[in-house]
Amino acid sequence: MSQALSVSNLLVVPLAPLLGAMLAGVLGTKFGGNVMGRTATHSLTILGVLVAFVVSVMTLQSVALDGARFNETLYTWMVVGDLKMEIGFLVDGLTAMMMCVVTFVSLMVHLYTIGYMQEDEGYNRFFSYISLFTFSMLMLVMSNNMLQLFFGWEAVGLVSYLLIGFWFNKPTAIFANMKAFLVNRVGDFGFILGIGLIASFAGTLNYVEAFNKSAELAALNLPGTDWMLITVICICLFIGAMGKSAQFPLHVWLPDSMEGPTPISALIHAATMVTAGIFMVARMSPLFELSDTALSFIMVVGSITALFMGFLGIIQNDIKRVVAYSTLSQLGYMTVALGASAYSVAVFHLMTHAFFKALLFLAAGSVIMGVHHNQDIRWMGGLRKYMPITWITSLLGSLALIGTPFFAGFYSKDSIIEAVMESHLPGAGFAKFAVLTGVFVTAFYSFRMYFLVFHGAERFDQNPDAHHAHGDVHGHHGKQHTPHESPWVVTVPLILLAIPSVVIGAMTIEPMLFGDFFKGAIFVDHEKHGAMEEMAHAFHGWWPMALHSITTRPLWLALAGVGTAYYMYMVNPAVPAAIKRTFMPIFTLLENKYYLDWVNENILARGARALGTGLWKGGDQAFIDGTLVNGSWKVVGWVSGTVRKVQTGFLYHYALVMILGIFVLMTYFVWLK
Repeated sequence: MSQALSVSNLLVVPLAPLLGAMLAGVLGTKFGGNVMGRTATHSLTILGVLVAFVVSVMTLQSVALDGARFNETLYTWMVVGDLKMEIGFLVDGLTAMMMCVVTFVSLMVHLYTIGYMQEDEGYNRFFSYISLFTFSMLMLVMSNNMLQLFFGWEAVGLVSYLLIGFWFNKPTAIFANMKAFLVNRVGDFGFILGIGLIASFAGTLNYVEAFNKSAELAALNLPGTDWMLITVICICLFIGAMGKSAQFPLHVWLPDSMEGPTPISALIHAATMVTAGIFMVARMSPLFELSDTALSFIMVVGSITALFMGFLGIIQNDIKRVVAYSTLSQLGYMTVALGASAYSVAVFHLMTHAFFKALLFLAAGSVIMGVHHNQDIRWMGGLRKYMPITWITSLLGSLALIGTPFFAGFYSKDSIIEAVMESHLPGAGFAKFAVLTGVFVTAFYSFRMYFLVFHGAERFDQNPDAHHAHGDVHGHHGKQHTPHESPWVVTVPLILLAIPSVVIGAMTIEPMLFGDFFKGAIFVDHEKHGAMEEMAHAFHGWWPMALHSITTRPLWLALAGVGTAYYMYMVNPAVPAAIKRTFMPIFTLLENKYYLDWVNENILARGARALGTGLWKGGDQAFIDGTLVNGSWKVVGWVSGTVRKVQTGFLYHYALVMILGIFVLMTYFVWLK
C-alpha cells in the first residue's frame, strides 16, 4: 500500500469543504450573528474546496502512476451481532477519478457563484450549502461500505432540497424542491431494500466482503418465491439509481429543479449528484454481472430515458430546461452502457459529461446574466458579438455534447454506442435504435439553442416579459438593455471547464477503457458479456478512432442534426411553425411531458391522499377510535351499569337471590339424574 495514501490526507478531502460550510453557515448568517462578511465567506469555502481538489489530484496521481490503493475502516459506529456499521474509505481508480471530478467542478461553481449571486441576500447561505453538498458527495464516493454510501446518498438529497428551494419565497421553487425530495424518496425506498437484502443474506455492509459472497448470493432464491435473490437485490439497488440519476419514470423532478440558482444546476444536475446512481452501479458491478435480467432492465430504462427525454429538449424555450433535458438524455446513455456491462464506458462518459455539461449550464447562466435575467431563447439572438467568451465556450461545450470527433464527448459517446452494438442481451435491439436516434436529436436541440442564442437577428429588445424577468424577483442587476459579457469570476470557470471538455477524452480513453486504471474497481465477466473485449480488439488509439468516425453513422447523424437546426432556425424559420401546426397532437404530448406530471399529481398523489384520508377517517377515527377504543369503554360502561342495578343493598333481595340460586342448583342436579 502506497505511503502517499495516508489516512490524514484522505480525511482532508471531505472535511475541508465541511469546515468551510460550517463556518459560512454559522458565522456568515443571521444564525451566528453575521460575523463573517461576504469576502470572508467565499474565501473560506473556496479555500476548503481548493484544498480538497489539490489533495484529490495528488491521490489520483498516486493511484494512476504508482498503483496505490486504500481500503480501511476509520471508525466503528456500532456492532449488531455479526453486522458491523463502520465509516471507512475505499480509494481506487474509480474513487480517485470521482474525487477529482467532484472537487474540480465544485471549485469552478464556487468561483462562478461570486459573480452570479453577487446581489443576492442569501449569498453566504448559498456558499455554505454548496460546500456542504461537496462534503456529502465526497463521503458518498469515498465510502467503503453501504452504510456510509447511504449516508452520502441521503445527504446530497437533503442539500439538493435546500438548494432547489433556495429562493424560498418563490412558490415554484418550493414546489420543485418538494417534488425532488418526494420522487427521490421513492427511489431511495428501493435502494434501502437492496442494501437490507445484502445485509441480511451476506451479513455485511462492507463492499469487498459482500462482493466476496456474491457467488453465494447468486445461488439463492428470494424466500417464498422462485426469483433469483441477486436479481431482486440488483433491481432494488438500481431503483435507487433511477431516482438519483433521474431515469424514466423517476426523472420528473430534474427539469423542475431548474428553479434553483444556475450554479447549482451545474453542480447538482450535471456533474455530481445525478451521477451518483451511475457511480453506485459501477461500484456494485460484481453483483450486477451475476444478473442478466437486471442488466436488461437497466438497458431498457436507460434507452427510454436517452431517447424520449431528448425529444422533450426539442420543444423547450427556457435555456436552462434545454440543458436539463440534455442532462436527462445523457444520463440515459450512461445507464445504457451500464446495462451493456460497459461500466468503465459509463463512468468515462460520466467524467467527460461532467465537464461539458457543467460548462453548458454555467454558460447558460452567463447568458442569463448578460441579457438581464431573461431565460427564453426566443428573445435572445446575436449575442456572439456582445459575449465572445461565453459564445466560444458554449460552442465548445455543444460540440463536445453532440460527439464531435476529437472532443471529449465524442470518445465517451461513441464508445457507448459501440458497446450497445456488441451487446446481445434482451432489449439491446431497442437500445441500439435509441442511442443512434438520440445522436440526431441531441445535435438538433443543442444547436437549435446555440443558433437561437448566439446567431441570427437580435431579439432581446422585443421580449414581452422583460419587466418580469426571472432574476428581478431576487434583486439581481439589470436595467440596461444591451447585453454584456460577464465578469472574470464567471468567464474564468467557463474557460477552465472548456479545456477538459475538448482534451480530456483523448487523454484518458486508453487507460480508462482498455488499461488498468479501473483494475480491481470494476468487474466484468468477459465470457458472458463480451462488449469490452470486442471494443478492445477494435481500438487502435484516440487518433485512428476519431478518423474512423468519418465512416460511421453517429457522425453523419450528428451533422444532419446540426444542419437541420441551422436550416430551420437560421435559413427558414417558417418551417418549425409549419411542423408544429401539422403535428399539433405530438407537440401537445411533448408540451405536457408525456402527461407524466399529470398522472403523478392527479392519479398517484390524489390516490395516495385518498388512501391516506380513508385510512385516517375509516381506519383510525371510525374503527380504532370509534369501535375499538370508544366501543370497549361503552361495553364496559353498559355491563357495569347493568350489574350495578343488582347491587341494591337490601337483605331481603340478597336472601331471595340465594333461595333462587339454591332452587336452580337443585333443579339442575335432579335433571342430571
